[in-house]
Amino acid sequence: MITPLIMAGGVGSRFWPLSRKHRPKQFLNLVDKNRSMIQHTVDRISKLTDHDNIFIATNEEYVKEMNEQLPEVPLENITTEPMRKNTAACIGLAALHMAKKDPEAVMVVLPADHLILDEDRFIETIEVAVKIAQKGENLVTLGIEPTHPETGYGYINYKDKYDAVEDHEVFEVKAFTEKPNKETACEFLELGTYLWNSGMFIWKVSTILNKFKKHMPKLYDGLKKIDQALGTKNESEVLQEEFEKFDSISIDYGIMEKSENIYVVPGDFGWDDIGSWPSLERVRKQDKHGNVISGHHIGIDTKNTIVHGNGKIITTVGLDDVVIVDTEDAILICDKKRAQEVKKIRNLLASNGLDKCL
Repeated sequence: MITPLIMAGGVGSRFWPLSRKHRPKQFLNLVDKNRSMIQHTVDRISKLTDHDNIFIATNEEYVKEMNEQLPEVPLENITTEPMRKNTAACIGLAALHMAKKDPEAVMVVLPADHLILDEDRFIETIEVAVKIAQKGENLVTLGIEPTHPETGYGYINYKDKYDAVEDHEVFEVKAFTEKPNKETACEFLELGTYLWNSGMFIWKVSTILNKFKKHMPKLYDGLKKIDQALGTKNESEVLQEEFEKFDSISIDYGIMEKSENIYVVPGDFGWDDIGSWPSLERVRKQDKHGNVISGHHIGIDTKNTIVHGNGKIITTVGLDDVVIVDTEDAILICDKKRAQEVKKIRNLLASNGLDKCL
């Protein structure tokens, strides 16, 4: 059985002020005016398995919105974390719920907010990864063929070819590398043995639980206590108590960088992270001046600019490489090249007591 886990607990801080705590990026119609990012992700993976097998990992505050947007996913398959503790704890908790149905099921871990243009090719690639995961205690990830020296992604360095399934090659992973500087990213591109880390993982439920036991024993012990409490009157109390003790560690750092039997399947299915405002230039239509406009905009000598309106007329003069986002209670204006720093703006708002704007 294939049991996808869609991680949907983030706040999408780099898409502020459109993305907010009460309605984060995964619930927004960023690439399609009719469907949200999380809806697209469920639509895509449902080509591989039934809705009854799809799990969503999120926070308690998002359950109502999640159920409204995804009525086809059983409510009991929406696992909730009492607080954000990064992806290792998120995946561990979901694995407990999946193990109740089938401990030998293959977990397919997917972020909720990625864009996939060639969905058929994507499903083919997942199916290859599933076959490798079923062979033993293998950890499989999908790597994206880099097209430019991107500094905003992590990288996967691969070595010898492990297998080939139909027309998909599978490689052993040599190392994971954090986001590099521009010079290092250029070197990776030239070497040709590096892939972008997509953040998508495939393994058996039993395999990842065994890896937690070996490499993250503190987390594993907490998960066992939570497992014993599931379905009892103490479930909520134990979940809160144990989650507070967990370290905030990513699955990459906690498991992938420490384990053996790690494999990567290169993917060429039109993937995009949609991580910040400038990424919309890759997926939305641009006008003849390179602008991406949503809403009512009138400009003079304005180019390479992103404008997201909220009903008001937005006028610009002499702008180049700028992001402008207007919402009901906040406006963002920033240099497009510094759009990653929008996260810092949120921190400043919080430190100034402006939580209502978050």
